[in-house]
Amino acid sequence: MRDLKSSETYSLAVLSAVCLAILVNAWKSNGEPLFSSLALSGLAFVFCYTLVLWTGDVFMKRGYKGRDMSKKNPTEIPETMGLVCALVYLLAIIIFLPFAFKRDIVEVTSGAGNKDRVLEAQDLEHGRFLHRFPLEKLASYGFAYATIASETILGILDDSFDMRWRHKFFIPAFAALPMLGLYFVDFGVTHVVVPLPFRPYFGELIDMGGFYYIYMAAICIFCPNSINMLAGINGIEVAQSIVIAFLIVLNDVLYLSPEGHPAAESHLFSIYLLLPLIGVSAALLMHNWFPAKVFVGDTYCYFAGIVFAVVGILGHFSKTLLLLFIPQIFNFIYSIPQLFHLVPCPRHRLPKFNARTGLLEPSVATFAEEKPLHPMVGEVMKMLHKLKLMRIKVDSAERVTESSNFTILNLWLVWRGPLREDRLAIEILIMQTSVGLLGLWIRHSLALLLFTVDNR
Repeated sequence: MRDLKSSETYSLAVLSAVCLAILVNAWKSNGEPLFSSLALSGLAFVFCYTLVLWTGDVFMKRGYKGRDMSKKNPTEIPETMGLVCALVYLLAIIIFLPFAFKRDIVEVTSGAGNKDRVLEAQDLEHGRFLHRFPLEKLASYGFAYATIASETILGILDDSFDMRWRHKFFIPAFAALPMLGLYFVDFGVTHVVVPLPFRPYFGELIDMGGFYYIYMAAICIFCPNSINMLAGINGIEVAQSIVIAFLIVLNDVLYLSPEGHPAAESHLFSIYLLLPLIGVSAALLMHNWFPAKVFVGDTYCYFAGIVFAVVGILGHFSKTLLLLFIPQIFNFIYSIPQLFHLVPCPRHRLPKFNARTGLLEPSVATFAEEKPLHPMVGEVMKMLHKLKLMRIKVDSAERVTESSNFTILNLWLVWRGPLREDRLAIEILIMQTSVGLLGLWIRHSLALLLFTVDNR
């Protein structure tokens, strides 16, 4: 790694000074927490950017390193740098809490430490009765923090011990149990609105009961793993997370109307958790973009994914959240044959680097004659090949001997042909953004054809 350049030092110093000034002014003027969150996100960017530079060598000495195989001359670079990103994020959330509850603290403490207030004897035994403090709001931050921290620990374990997929797949659901318990106590709504064509048969609402909690647990499993599955090229894990975060913030802003939407508090909570994520992720992306100087590791994927699950569940828009994960959902469904070993799955499915051209090509799985594919599976793959949904090779007996791996990155290369690594990443991100915006349009416009109102 290297020291900061003079231009970097100057830029980061200016950004830090501006953010600190905003924080000081917000505290003195009892201003909006949103400005404090923006300022802390800027400081989180500065901390993450510098710490990734300064701690890279330490990670490599501890064995957290890897080779970027999609380069002509691969060299070892630090890995698991998503841990730095996650720790800075968690610190930013802790520092933000006094700003988020400044007005409430002032109200319940008669001026935040008013010296004229007389301490009564019973206060020494029982403490102050803060009956006006919004403990339910504080609980949301506490349980969110615990869930994100627990998921970060899972990422560290995965990067350290290379856990097998089947062993770690369900762990995020257990990490989210306290958060689901809070949802049960604080909100508890398990009804879903029935589309207009089906209301004569099922009524206006259907109570999912315990199945709704299973659904939310599935969200906590899917989001971290889906980020981890759409990976393998420089910058794609972090960049897709930034795109999703911005799309969620855009959806949140739609509810911040001057009239005071009843869901405004939930969406402000979402924004407060997402702005620091954007800050630390932007800093990490500057080191991880092509050509990558660091790898983010599974820690970042689990950390970013669980943040999305947390804001979707505690912000009460978990169904809308899935509309922003359509590429990840497609990637998961497309990968099922290899994930469940209906088709042999190699250890790594990232696109193959062609050293002669410097471009990425679809990586392939080969099927030995001793362990041939099931004939029905082979026929389905031939059909997918005709539909341009994969690329296969067959022998003289029309037996499938090779196929492109079942990931959206390889499928994109099947469609587009060989691409440079950064070009592939940019095109995937454009697709992610376009599909996400389409999802929001469906949610707030097209959905009016199936539901009476848009709750915005």
